[in-house]
This record gives sequence, C-alpha cells and structure tokens, in this order.
Amino acid sequence: MSFVERHGLWSREQKESAGSLRKIVEAQKLEVIRLSFPDQHGILRGKTLVASEALASLESGCSITTTMFAKDTSHRTVFPVFTSGGGFGMREMEGAADVLMVADPTSFRVLPWASATGWLLCDVYFADGRPVPFATRNLYKSALAKLEARGYDFVAGLEVECHIFKLEDARMSPEDAGQPGQPPAVSLLSHCYQYLTEQRYDQMEPALEIVRRDIVALGLPLRSIEVEFGPSQCEFTFKPGKGLEPADTMVLFRSAVKQICHRHGYHATFMCRPRLPNVFASGWHLHQSLVARGSGENAFMSKDNGGLLSAFGRHYLAGLLEHARASTVFTTPTINGYKRYRSYSLAPDRAIWGRDNRGVMIRVLGGANDPATRLENRIGEPAANPYLYMASQILSGLDGVDRELDPGPSADTPYETKAKPLPKTLGEAVSALKDDPFFREALGAEFVDYYVHIKNAEIERFQAEVSDWEHREYFEMF
Repeated sequence: MSFVERHGLWSREQKESAGSLRKIVEAQKLEVIRLSFPDQHGILRGKTLVASEALASLESGCSITTTMFAKDTSHRTVFPVFTSGGGFGMREMEGAADVLMVADPTSFRVLPWASATGWLLCDVYFADGRPVPFATRNLYKSALAKLEARGYDFVAGLEVECHIFKLEDARMSPEDAGQPGQPPAVSLLSHCYQYLTEQRYDQMEPALEIVRRDIVALGLPLRSIEVEFGPSQCEFTFKPGKGLEPADTMVLFRSAVKQICHRHGYHATFMCRPRLPNVFASGWHLHQSLVARGSGENAFMSKDNGGLLSAFGRHYLAGLLEHARASTVFTTPTINGYKRYRSYSLAPDRAIWGRDNRGVMIRVLGGANDPATRLENRIGEPAANPYLYMASQILSGLDGVDRELDPGPSADTPYETKAKPLPKTLGEAVSALKDDPFFREALGAEFVDYYVHIKNAEIERFQAEVSDWEHREYFEMF
C-alpha cells in the first residue's frame, strides 16, 4: 500500500482529482511540477520535480527537511536542531531529519507565467502518518473540522492591499546578499494620495493588467482590482469561498503576484508599511460568515426585522473581540505591521465593533433577512499566514458561541470608545498569546510555545539592530 492509502490521507474527491491531474499533465505535456507547503509565516516552501517523478510521489510523498519549520522571517534556523529533540522536544525533529510533503490533488493548477509547469499544495506528515503539529495548513483543517462537526462551513472573502513598484535595482551584487539581503531599489508607478481615481488606475494599469491576466488564468476567484489611497498602492478582492479555498487562494495569490511582477520588471510587496517616503500602510480585511452545511443558510443572518445579527452571530462576534489581543499575533505577525494601528487612520486600535464603520476592528455588514450578512475583520496585515489568521477567527468565534458572550453596543465613535486596546507591538502581542489559556488549549501548548519561540527570535534580532532613529537621536547629542 502507498503512504496515502496506508494512512487514509485522501478523500474521495482527492482521489478523483489525482486521476484528473495525471491526464492534464500528459495532455499539456507539463515538464515540471512544484510541490509546496505553506510554512509558519505563510511562505511557500518546497521542491520542483520533473513531471514523472512528481506523479510518482503523489501517493508516496516527497521528503523535505524538518528545518523548514525552524526558521524565522530571515530564514535563519532558530532552534538547536542538532541537539536532543532538535529544540522541539521531539525525536522526529532532531538532526534536520526528513518529513513528507503529501500533495493535495484538489489544489492542482498549471502556472500561466512559467512554461510547462504545474503546482500543487501539500500537507506535511511524519513517517508514521501523523500530521506535523507545526504545519499551519493542518492546524486550519483541524479548526474547520471542529466547525463541520457542529454543522457549519466557514465562508471568507478577501480584500488584500499591497504595493507594486517599478524595479530599478534588484541589488544582486554579492555584497548585497545576506540573511536577509539588501532590499531592492524601486520607483513609484503613481504618486500622490488619490483613492479610486481613474487617472491613478490608468497609470498603474499596465502592471495591474499583467497581474490580472495571470491570476484569472490561474483560476483564482478574482473579483476586483482597485487603486488605494497611497502611492503605488492597490487592492485585490476575491469572491467568497468555503473552507480551505480562501486560505489557499491567499497563499497562492501572494506568491503569484510577487513572481509575476518580478518577471516583468516590477516589485510587489505585501509588507504592511514599507520604509519609503510618503507610502501608506496596507491591510488585509477578512470578511467571514458561517453557513449551515445542510441548508446553506447564513448563521449570522437575523430573521428579526429590528436585528443586525442573529444571536449566534452576536456570540461569535463577541468571541472575536474577547480573544482579539491574543489572536493579533496571528492577524499581524510582523514587527512592521503594528505601525498601521493608528487612531483616525482607517485601521483599528482597540477591540470594538460597529455597524458599517471603517474605524472599528469588526465591521458588521448586512441586516435582517440579508443572506450576505457578515463580519469584516479589519485588523489583519497582508503578510499574515492565512491559515493561522482564519483558524484564530473560527476558534475565537466558537468560544463566544459556547459561552454566549455579549459583544456590547456598536461603537459609533471608534477612536473614542472605551475598550481593550490592541497590542502596540509584536512583543506585546506575543506576550498576550503566551499568557492566554484559551489558545494554549485550542491550538495546543506545543504549537503556541513553538510559535512564541520563533516570534521572539525575530524580536530579538530587531532589538539588536541600531536604527536610523537612534543614530539621528543620539550620535550627535551625546
């Protein structure tokens, strides 16, 4: 029996998709297939196999080193992998040993920007068939399973902001290499602060059209392309999807945009607030609702003409607010992302909700008998790992339902309403997660300790650097 058969890893749909993708590989004469998994940061890592080897590995898995789970955002290994337990307290993680990437055949796509190339998302398992507990796609699937056991599907729509610049200098000299290397030099595609103007869109259209064409060809559910407030800033929105689909869409979208742009002389970044003059911070707004698996009815929709949300929806909303501080490390996982939380800035700074108000953390949209009723969480940054972002929402919301929490009244003055402040730094967010007993139980202490360790390594590197601000402030003064 194959590895997949032995451990019962594929559903009927996945088995059928495996047969279909084999036919596509043969019919389109694909030469290579990229096998990738989303790491702890939501970055795709993996291997490229020649097509015949990739097909042979579908049910047997493809090996990859466990050190992929030990890296921070600079790609430094921050666990002592050559010690007993590898720094994880697990024999399987010792010595940079191997784990197996097992393809999800339902994720198969042909890349429109790379010749004769296929792409597959993978889940990661130990040799005995156990899911690797640090693989975030596995964690998200576990959260979805808890939801499905209650008879619901998670539905999410994406609004993702980013910057696209003209690439002037990729900084590819050997002296520019490092961990991390020197960032590229760029110029703007448009300047000044304009929002949704035709002139701005037309200036950026040559680059945006290249991206649009390949994203649509990839089969992602693109809905709109918009120009945002800041110079060279844009937003992509996607149709709502169920379950794994929106998280997979986000991972491939980010990777695709960066690849497509680089091939055409542009640089795309999902960094929240680039250190460039006059640029504006980018966010990722997550629209979410739950629907009944049998009837497809929106569980957040109120049937009371005077109601905005159902009782279920209000409890779920309250759960998001209750766990907002601890979950911020998942919605905003970078040091840079916290520079977006500013008062009167279209970004939240405290855990509150409001009806159709863009200053709150949770914007409630819809109303009585409106099947499009949903919660728009405006807290996230576009660099967030979508599997952790969405899992944190489901788990928090269900806790609100179980405890019948009350979200309180709508905040009509979001920057004046008294409420729990969101963390102001990544360090504060990491501490909130570490001290939160709910997520230690919901995600497992093993994962929480692991994630805290990686984020603390990132913070320590940042604190060890002398910033331009410090040099200007003190070098001449003292």
